[in-house]
Amino acid sequence: MGRGRAKGKKFTLTNNNDDPASGEDEKIPSQKRRGRPQKSLMDEVEEDVDKIEEDEEDDDDDFDVNGKRKRTKEEKEKGKLVKEESPNGTRSNGFRQIGSRRKNKPHRAAEVGVECNVGLPPNWALATINRSSFPNEFIFGSASSSFQNEGGANDDGRAPSIWDTFTRKHSDKIVDHSNAATATDSYHRYKEDVKMLRQMSMDAYSFSISWSRVIPLGKISSGVNEHGISYYNNLINELRSNDIEPVVTLFHWDLPQALEEEYGGFLSSRVVNDFRDFAELCYSRFGDRVKYWITLNEPWSYSVGGYEKGYYAPGRCSHFVGNCSAGDSGIEPYIVTHNLLLAHAAAVKLYHDIFKGPQKGKIGISLVTRWMVPYSDEKLHRDAALRALDFDFGWFMNPLTFGEYPEAMRINVASRLPRFTAEESYTLRNSLDFLGLNYYTANYVQHVSEAVTDNMTRSSDAQARLSTERNGVPIGSKGGTEWLRSYPQGLHDLLVYIKNNYNNPTIYITENGVDETSNSSLSLRTVLQDDFRVQYYVGHLQKLLQAINAGVNVKGYFAWSLLDNFQWDRGYAVRFGLHFVDYGNELRRYPKFSSTWFTNFLRIRG
Repeated sequence: MGRGRAKGKKFTLTNNNDDPASGEDEKIPSQKRRGRPQKSLMDEVEEDVDKIEEDEEDDDDDFDVNGKRKRTKEEKEKGKLVKEESPNGTRSNGFRQIGSRRKNKPHRAAEVGVECNVGLPPNWALATINRSSFPNEFIFGSASSSFQNEGGANDDGRAPSIWDTFTRKHSDKIVDHSNAATATDSYHRYKEDVKMLRQMSMDAYSFSISWSRVIPLGKISSGVNEHGISYYNNLINELRSNDIEPVVTLFHWDLPQALEEEYGGFLSSRVVNDFRDFAELCYSRFGDRVKYWITLNEPWSYSVGGYEKGYYAPGRCSHFVGNCSAGDSGIEPYIVTHNLLLAHAAAVKLYHDIFKGPQKGKIGISLVTRWMVPYSDEKLHRDAALRALDFDFGWFMNPLTFGEYPEAMRINVASRLPRFTAEESYTLRNSLDFLGLNYYTANYVQHVSEAVTDNMTRSSDAQARLSTERNGVPIGSKGGTEWLRSYPQGLHDLLVYIKNNYNNPTIYITENGVDETSNSSLSLRTVLQDDFRVQYYVGHLQKLLQAINAGVNVKGYFAWSLLDNFQWDRGYAVRFGLHFVDYGNELRRYPKFSSTWFTNFLRIRG
């Protein structure tokens, strides 16, 4: 444990080769992967941080012995400090002080009394788990999404999505009142993003297409934006030229605002045909180079966040649930999910009928769920855990496997739950080449005895109480938000559950990761040393490998996320990235320790 850097004392990341997880020395191979020239990300971190520290040293004469800046005569007369604001409306890492050359710089840890942990070595646990532990054909990648990363909200013909409208009209529902008008600016910096993937030796990159960037008003009949098509062609070509597999999601929650205004978006079955047309455009323009398609990302989050809780766009819920101007938390989530599933089935059928043969690709869906742990071994709680899992995961996976909603939902929701026709049921049962699975955390589950008959919501229908603690003991260590507790065993148990209950489908872990709270008072060195994220990844990768060895058919793993980005209702208040984005300093990217560790993990090949 070391303290923040004092003047003249250089703080460097450790580079010893002792692996505390194994007790052995582990040497990271220096050979180049697939002939690519490689530069150590550790070296890049050191170079970038050293530059910042050199700039800060130049400014040290402006500070007194207590680390406080000496104010100029002009400043004393003005008597004020000005906060630096980023283009996203978020606070920078530090404060811009009038007359100072020290702009947009993170505070040094010594100035704010923060202790700096020297941290784990860059080969931590690699003697026990690394790239060679997994099958040769296994795919490793990282992920992003259009709204969270692209920015360029008003560039080159893009029209607003419901999230543009939501963040503008309901900034009070975003923790830091920010928006994604600029985000990480991947619309203009996609080559930087691809370079980071290449430097890490990633096999694949998962990203989504902004519907309103390629079809601004949502309908093919209203016109296609060729500028948007060109952007995705350029991104796909850049990935391909760097030997990185593009994995493309069609819908990651950013519905064109025009469709929301015309017929209520996914509350109307009219959206199914428009989504199919959007999918066809993408298949025809990009499918010659895209071999992995995902129709929807986390439809559960879209339905629950947007139509039960109201904290996601379009912000609908019952008045007794939250501050929403309209909505019904006991009916609308079920309607929206029904239409999402039908849209998925229509897009998959089209791909299978016309594009899969000549393009030789695969198509699936990405579902998210928590693992559910019974509060005790009492049968009531065990049954409640399974019921809660049905209301999270089975809500989607049952129709995709068996053509109907889970029995527990049919009983508890009754007439409020839509039904599939025989034709719809058949189409759904044949709509998965693979399952994308997003896993982050787990909950304890208790049975709720009495059913709610008034003020009903999807959550109350499950008759299950979810919590992150049992008898005051957390289920796992907390990330940057209360809901995300590290519980690696849950990934293993969930995968085995899917194998045993849903015909052992081909699975790709399409998201897995942990966040930290954004803290502008920490030094850059401190925020880059994200040991907890490495520990999270190691724990989950170990449990993933155990599931594979138990016969679960998992073919790939994608770390969420490549970059810190706009995290929906949390804005920029939390960070999930393998790379740090300095929002107050021209969106500069810095590899975190987790990026360095993952690079070392991937370079150990059998």
